Amino acid sequence: MTASESNESDQVPAAPLPSGASVGEVSGPAAEAPKLPDAHECIIEVQNLGKSYGSIIALRDVSTTVNAGEVTCILGDNGAGKSTLIKILAGVLESSEGVFLVDGIARRMGGPRDALALGIATVYQDLAVVPLMPIWRNFFLGSEPTRGFGPTRRLDVTAMRRITRDELLKMGIDLRDVDQPIGTMSGGERQSVAIARAVYFGARVLILDEPTAALGVKQAGVVLRYIAQARDRGLGVVFITHNPHHAYPVGDRFLILKRGRSLGESEKKDISIEQLTTLMAGGDELDALARELRRA
Repeated sequence: MTASESNESDQVPAAPLPSGASVGEVSGPAAEAPKLPDAHECIIEVQNLGKSYGSIIALRDVSTTVNAGEVTCILGDNGAGKSTLIKILAGVLESSEGVFLVDGIARRMGGPRDALALGIATVYQDLAVVPLMPIWRNFFLGSEPTRGFGPTRRLDVTAMRRITRDELLKMGIDLRDVDQPIGTMSGGERQSVAIARAVYFGARVLILDEPTAALGVKQAGVVLRYIAQARDRGLGVVFITHNPHHAYPVGDRFLILKRGRSLGESEKKDISIEQLTTLMAGGDELDALARELRRA
């Protein structure tokens, strides 16, 4: 480690995404993730997407789009189908019906690596971090740059530290010490590391699975700021949440799921926070419950 820290290389290549990765049964050429498209240009479009497990329907007739520089919010309670939808977008599951378009080309993902090759990165709730490892090691986990050749090949620790600090600074996080264990960071800060990591490794679409679910009000606000920063940098963001008050401030488009079906999609200009909350809560069901609980 000492030798690798003593001399910093001038140029340190970022670990590339899988070059020329085959994207399942793609009806078009699969290539490395291209550069970010122009603002508001469609990156992902799904049409009448569905997923069944035998006679059990997990998802049916779901349509939405993800545009560059915009946040698409997918809302719903537990069991609404949110997890199934994001697993399809992330390449973990294959849809049973419908069309999945990336850059206007119909795709059939063979796995998460195919999604990464197209610039689709997913940050799950568990964040896939090792709490006792330093921040910089978690940032490059599995994609560490090296120096030297053959038996002298070693990790480029100096470069990893510098890049981690620089990339987090771009997200507005000024860390004094990237050597601290990532487990000592707050929940919102760990989310920011995961977001910055995805952006650095070439994400064009960032899928965030309930990033604010286990956070308090202040830390949730921190994560929402990072989502806005990713949006402003030109990424298409898919924000999965069950909290309309977290979704509405950053969202541009809202898709509401209930029991695997879409209740409709609205742009921000067409729906208020009150209407969004009512749809999320079940509308008539909430009114009926209120009447039932009202004191005689």
